[in-house]
Formats: sequence, C-alpha cells, structure tokens
Amino acid sequence: MVQVEPGRILLITFLSTLLITSSIAQKEEEEEEEVDPDSPESTTPKEVTYDSRSLLVNGKRMLFFSGSIHYPRSPPDAWPDLLRKAKMGGLNMVETYVFWNIHEPVQGKYNFEGEYDLVKFIKLIQQHKMFAMLRVGPFIQGEWNHGGLPYWLREVPNIIFRCDNEPFKMHMKKFVTLVIEKMKQAKLFAPQGGPIIVSQIENEYNTIQLAFRERGDSYVQWAAKMALSLDTKVPWIMCKQKDAPDPIINTCNGRHCGDTFTGPNGPNKPFLWTENWTAQFRVFGDPPSQRSAEDLAFSIIRFCSKNGTLVNYYMYHGGTNFGRTSSSFTTTRYYDEAPLDEFGLIREPKWGHLKDAHRAVNLCKRALFSGSPFVQKLGPDQEARVWEQPGTSLCSAFLTNNNTKKPQALRFRGQDYQLPPRSISILPDCKTEITTHHNSRNIVRSGAANKNFNWEMYREVVPDDPGNKLNEPRELYELTKDTSDYAWYITTLDLGRRDLPMKNEILPVLRVASLGHGLHCYVNGKYIGTAHGSKVEKSFVFQKPVEFQAGSNQIALLGFLVGLPDSGAYMEKRYAGPRSITILGLNTGTLDITLNTWSHQVGLDGEKNQIYTQNGFPKVQWVKGGPSEGVTWYKGYFDAPEGDNPVAVKMTGMGKGMIYINGINIGRYWMSYLSPLKRPTQSEYHIPRSYLKPTMNLIVIVEDEKGDPKDIEIVLVDRDTICGFISENHPPSVRLFEGKGGKLVALEKDLKPRVELECPSQKQIVAVEFASFGDPFGACGHYVEGNCTSPVAKQVVEKFCLGKPSCNIPLDTPDLKNKNEACPEMKKTLAIQAKCAFKA
Repeated sequence: MVQVEPGRILLITFLSTLLITSSIAQKEEEEEEEVDPDSPESTTPKEVTYDSRSLLVNGKRMLFFSGSIHYPRSPPDAWPDLLRKAKMGGLNMVETYVFWNIHEPVQGKYNFEGEYDLVKFIKLIQQHKMFAMLRVGPFIQGEWNHGGLPYWLREVPNIIFRCDNEPFKMHMKKFVTLVIEKMKQAKLFAPQGGPIIVSQIENEYNTIQLAFRERGDSYVQWAAKMALSLDTKVPWIMCKQKDAPDPIINTCNGRHCGDTFTGPNGPNKPFLWTENWTAQFRVFGDPPSQRSAEDLAFSIIRFCSKNGTLVNYYMYHGGTNFGRTSSSFTTTRYYDEAPLDEFGLIREPKWGHLKDAHRAVNLCKRALFSGSPFVQKLGPDQEARVWEQPGTSLCSAFLTNNNTKKPQALRFRGQDYQLPPRSISILPDCKTEITTHHNSRNIVRSGAANKNFNWEMYREVVPDDPGNKLNEPRELYELTKDTSDYAWYITTLDLGRRDLPMKNEILPVLRVASLGHGLHCYVNGKYIGTAHGSKVEKSFVFQKPVEFQAGSNQIALLGFLVGLPDSGAYMEKRYAGPRSITILGLNTGTLDITLNTWSHQVGLDGEKNQIYTQNGFPKVQWVKGGPSEGVTWYKGYFDAPEGDNPVAVKMTGMGKGMIYINGINIGRYWMSYLSPLKRPTQSEYHIPRSYLKPTMNLIVIVEDEKGDPKDIEIVLVDRDTICGFISENHPPSVRLFEGKGGKLVALEKDLKPRVELECPSQKQIVAVEFASFGDPFGACGHYVEGNCTSPVAKQVVEKFCLGKPSCNIPLDTPDLKNKNEACPEMKKTLAIQAKCAFKA
C-alpha cells in the first residue's frame, strides 16, 4: 500500500490494449516463458552487444533492473537470502564493486576466501537466475575505507593516484588483470556461460579529472584501452564520464537520471543508470536519511520512458561496514533505508513498490522496444511520452504531471486523467495503479541474551615512553598505516613554580590544532577530554584547562581516525593528526611545544595483545566493570538470543569505540556524536547470527571516551509490524495483471480496491493495533484517526485477518458499509496496522 504523503503519491496505470496480433509475437511470448539459452541461469555461452537502444543478450533486447549488493558488507551465509529477496523484488541483475584493499591488504598477498570470495558470490547470483554487473574500479569510492585502494599504495615512490602516473597505472593494471583473469578462470563472463554481462573501469572520474589537466584526459584514454585489452567480450562502462572513449559506455549516477542525464556521448550507446540512490549514506553526526518509495518508482519509470533500459539501485542492500572498513566518519550501518535494510529484512513500502514498478515497465516492454517514441505536450507541466508501432495496436504512453505541488487533469486521446503532483500514469486505460503494503521495524530486548553480562573492565595504561622519538608529531595516516585507528603522541614538559599561575582559579590551557580526525588528551595519566572534526570539516582545535604541576609533566595525546578518505583528487596527499600544540596562560606567556620531541606508539596495548579474544583477554588484569573515563576495555558473555530474527547490540550509555563479538570486530560505534536532532546517528549495531555460538558469546568493547556498560542490551530486530493504507479511489494492484500473448490479462474477476496484508516468514497476524476507515493519516507505526472514522473498523479487520498469515479486506465489504458508517458522502481510506508473530 502506498503511504500517503503530499506531493509524493505515485500514480501508475497500465495499458489495457497492449496488443500484438501477429502469430510471431504470440510465439515469442510463449518462448520467453521457457528457460532458454538467453536466461541468466543458463551456462550456455551468451553474446553481449549493444546499440543506441539497449544492451542485447544473444541479439535480444532486455530491460535490466539491477541492485547493488556488496559481498563484504554481509557474511557469506546471508548472501543466498539477500539474492533470493532481490529476485523476488523483480531484479534480474545484481551489481557489486571489487574491493582492492580487502583482496590485497599487503602488496602481493591476496585473499579471495570466506567473506571475500568474489567468485562464490558471482556464482550465487547466477544460481538465483540473475545477471551480474562487475564494477572493477579498482578505485570504487563507495564510502569504503580509502575508496578501496590499499594503504601500501600510498607508499609507492612518486605515485599519484588516478592520473597518468606510471607507478599508479602499473599497480592498477596488475590488480585489474588479476581480477579479470580470476573471473575468466571461473568462466563467469557471459560469453563463457557466466552471468557477468557488463563491467566497469574507474568510477566517477569526471569529478576530479580537471584537477589533473591533460594527465587526467590521457588517464581516461589509458584506462579504457587497458580494460579493452583484457578481452572480456562484454561491454565496459564508465559512470559519470562524459568523455568515455569509444566503445566504453558512459552512464549516469544520481537520483533523477531521467531528467539530469545528458545522454550517451556517442550515437550507438544506450542509456544506462548505474547508481539510482535509494536514500543517502550517513556519517556520524547526521540525522536520518530518507527517500520515498514513490520518488524512487517515479524516477525509474521516467528514465525508462526516455530511452533508459538499465537501472541499478545503489544500494538495494547496504549492509554493514564491519571492522574498520568504512571511510571517513561513515557509520557502521550502510544504506539502511534501502529496499533491504541493514539486516536483510524487506523494507516496505519501498521493496514492494519497486517490485510493482518493475512489473509495470516490463508489461510495456514490447512497445518500448518495438515502437517509435514521440513527445506530446498536453499543457503546463504536462506531457505524454508515447511509444507506438504504426499500423498495429502496439502502444504505450507515459503521462507525466511534472508539477511538484498541484494535482492536474490531463486530457489524452479523448479521455481525462487525474494525476497527483509529480506523478506518472502508464496508459491508455488508467485503471491499474501500483499499490503496495508497509511495514515498520521493531527493536525488541532479547530475554535469553541479557540475563547477566557480569561486565569486567581493564583500563588502558598510558605508555610511559614508547620511544620512536621525533622532534615533532608525525602525521597520523603515515604513522598508523591503516593498521589501527589509534596512535599515541607523548612528550614531557618541565615547569617551575614561577611558570604556573599564582591564583588557584586560573589554570593554563592546553591547545592542540589538528588536521583530523580526533584526539583524547591525558596529562600526568589523567583523562582531560576529547575533541574531533567532522565529515565536512576534518580539522579541529582541542583546548582544555589543565592542572599542571611544578616539575615534570607528561602530556599524552591519543590521536584517532574514523576511516581513511574515499574521494577527491590527490588522496595520497591527505593528512591528519596534531600540527600545532601550545600552552596558554603560563606566567611566562604562551609556550609552543610542537617541537618539544614526541614519542610515538601505534595502536593500543589491548589491540596488540588481542584482549578481545579468548586467548588474549587473560593477558591483562580485569576488575569489576563500572563507569569509566579514558580508554577502557569491557568484557562480558551472553547467550545467543531466542528465535531466528536478526541480532544487534544497543550501545546505550557508551561514548565512542569498537565492538568485538567472539573476536570479530563488528565495527565502530559513536554514541556521543549527536545529530542536530540531539540523538546518536546510530544506536544499534548488527551482530550476524553466524558470528554467535549457542552460549557464552564473548563481547569485548573498547571505549575511548566515557561510558558505563550497565545499559547495553542485546536486541532482536524484526519487521513484524505490517500496515496497509488504501482509498476507495485506488484502482486495483498491478499484481492482479499479467502479460499474455501481448495482452494485459486480469488474474482475478474482482478488481475493486482492497487492503492486502502479509506477514513475513510465515508468521501470523496476532493483533490489530490500529484500524480506521474514514480519513486517517500518518505513516506505518504512526497512524492517527482523522475527523471521520468508522466505529467498527477494528472489528472488521480482526474478522478478516486474525490468526492468518495474510488477508485481504475489500473496501466495499458490507461489514464496513453499514448504515452507521461515518461520513457516507466521503470517499474513504482504510488504514491498518497489525502485529505478526509465530503461533504460540
């Protein structure tokens, strides 16, 4: 069911006279219903070509609805379920990047095993009857640490990333060749019988190309020639690359490529959309990010009506940035607002709405590929885009109301159509509209897992003098080399009594100007405070009053990073860490101690001793857990939560740090960095069930700032709150129609409006939490009765739905249409919120 939002309702109606009368067309339709050599699951070699209209597989034109699912952002046991749900959602293609820095973390040492088994993932795509898009990069951005480039690449002499630079080109070519050869050995390209029908080289290079002048232009030419030389026999693409060299296809990234894409840069290239952003990735400090299902569906139909033949959702499933894999300030949760949320649960109405949109466009596929297009202006902000084959009944028309605020009446071929703001109808009969149902995510405390953590703690000791001395603090990226988020900077300072202020109420101030990302400050072993930058402004200034003592004083700065940068020109020249350190308010004036000789230590002692593992934690002395300031480790045990719903840990009461489950780093948390809404950007952190044992699961937390673990909870995640929202004006669902022999055929006789509810995972409807037949408003989980509501709505819905895994409630049922119905003159809406659960 489409959620009612002003200006955001998408009206999509279908062609009832979608006819092809020739026997050839009928035969083609019957052949398409069989498993044939052109299908994704077939291991028969397939020729992939393209022209100005589309990609072609064995000469057959195809519409591609693709979704981004990145293999390292979910554990391998989750891959089959994610791909199954993608296929159910109407996708026939899956896209993934290739992540260079996880496959070659150390130069010349490769890892394509376990969660990094790219070959296995591509094979699973084919097993689920979908094609694959392989975005090799090897620079990928993707909010991934260092944009996918391994850190060791920064240390190659004379290297400049992503330009006509010999050291970079040598290493890039070596890795791209390695990946392509690995795909060929596994016979994964379509001409070998595999699912890969398109590959990408580089990534959004136009955004930085001008920074390198002619060396940027020549790099684009080199990258194209290098990719073509690998002879994959499938098309190569470059996204957001206006000067993509022939025969490389340039593609669009964005939210509304149907209106913003200037088109291919050659007359024989198709319109392809590689990134349709399903929401917006979040960084720590951000408020929630949203993009409506209606706007997404509008965008893809608009694109397809204007020659588009491939749309890829970025992301279809975002997943989790486990460990230290996220880029600067990016949250551990990635694209949670995608059709499949972080936990792999179906997000309604987005998933179902897009599924129906895919079905809608596919019902018009014959006209789109066989017809000739023309545009007819119908009025201000009104147009019809028509695909018609002269002399036949083959015709599809897309009516568009481009006014973002007002509904409009459109007249087309003698008929009137009412279109809401910013909406599309697929014609001619306007009797079929997309309607999907909603759900809401629930976070529930686990009974089995929270019995008693018995928290113990270990305070990280500030190093005395770790050595590695230099006259000034070292740059933080170069110091850590991406082996840890943390590095200590330590110096000592001798002060006499006459150096210190005479008045007790006056204290000297320690000021540290840093290039990013953050630091924790200790003086004489005491935690003083924390400061950090942001995604927008990495640099910051820390300043706090300090009680120095007469004599020797130790100043220890624990610099920390929150991922390496993932975008922009000259990434190899980005810097972080303290650059100027001064003390203000001394009797002798401001003292600059930047060149005071600093000792350095990379990482925490707890990291080096791996005290987050069963073998490592006995190496330190643990005491009973409680509140802390400064770097503190906590450990406890919990049993696996009941049931099979996804699991997360809710980090209430904590500041900033990392979480380890049975020795596996599940990512960074940052509860103290609040959004403008005064809430943490992310509070729950995904624990894949495959990481858990039945009992005695070890949880270890390293807290950087201030925290108290007493309120930490293990929670279960579900989408067992389901909703429906439909009005008496709604035409029937597109799911009640199919294409047969070129005709649009109704699957049922009764096509009147109805609410359709369905529980996930074969659960049953156990409660009706809200029901209103009248003028309700709101969103799933937040419905409100309007000024008019039927007194029997809840009882009627319970009659139809309680105890069932799914139910349909017709809006014209006599149970609702009784003599006491509210506001009989008004066209009404039925809103329902129900709770699903397994039968006790």
